[in-house]
Amino acid sequence: MLSITTDYVHDAGCPEPYLRRIAEAGFSHVHWCHHWRTDFVYSGPEIEQIALWMQEYGLKLNDLHASAGVEKSWFSRREYERLAGVELVENRIRMAARLDSDVIIMHVPAEPRDEDENGVFWAQLQKSLDALEPCARDRGVRIAIENLFPDNFGTLERIFAQYGPDYVGLCYDSGHANFTGVDHLEPLKERLISVHLHDNDGSGDQHKLIFSGTIDWDWLARIMAASAYTKCVSMELSIHNSGIDDEEVFLEKGFETGMAFSRMIDAHR
Repeated sequence: MLSITTDYVHDAGCPEPYLRRIAEAGFSHVHWCHHWRTDFVYSGPEIEQIALWMQEYGLKLNDLHASAGVEKSWFSRREYERLAGVELVENRIRMAARLDSDVIIMHVPAEPRDEDENGVFWAQLQKSLDALEPCARDRGVRIAIENLFPDNFGTLERIFAQYGPDYVGLCYDSGHANFTGVDHLEPLKERLISVHLHDNDGSGDQHKLIFSGTIDWDWLARIMAASAYTKCVSMELSIHNSGIDDEEVFLEKGFETGMAFSRMIDAHR
């Protein structure tokens, strides 16, 4: 089993051609990443059509990158924007459940340094997490919070101290950790429920193929093997930084490197 992001070329427009090519390349799962940085709301007919495509191509949904929103932001200090953001996340929870996935991924930035700003930030975020919990639990979907840049591991640890692993977990992004130079995955490995695996040279968030940058993949394989993560290797790759122009060749290389890393994890178990 192996998963790749749906937005390896574009993150908007009709996803059908990408789903078809992903399936043809041998992948069993997808990480849904379309519209992850927008206020786009998926309607019933759109979700049903995606379900039909997934069934047609024999694909399963590994997890879904939900949106923190642009104007519908679940941690906004503006209350109407926060409430709209909660509705946006609920839309993604329902979509994930309909597509038979149990994890959505969310962004939460590093907490503000200013004491007053920090207080408002946490109050708004906690209200949203509390409001979303019934919807998530009713549908068997957990929220995975992603490590970002600037480093937000301190924020993640505070969230995990307040909300249990049956509701909130970690989405580990290998590229973000390599770019920031800050990596606290090992002490948080029991909260790991989602991964965004890709490589870079440490100078930026490049979403390159596994083994094409400076990440210590054997170290990561060892930690993942001992973690709470039970899903397949899931890669968040972009063709644009790969040096490969041909889509078919890119997907073939992604499949090859993803399977090699999957075997590395198995070897550490």
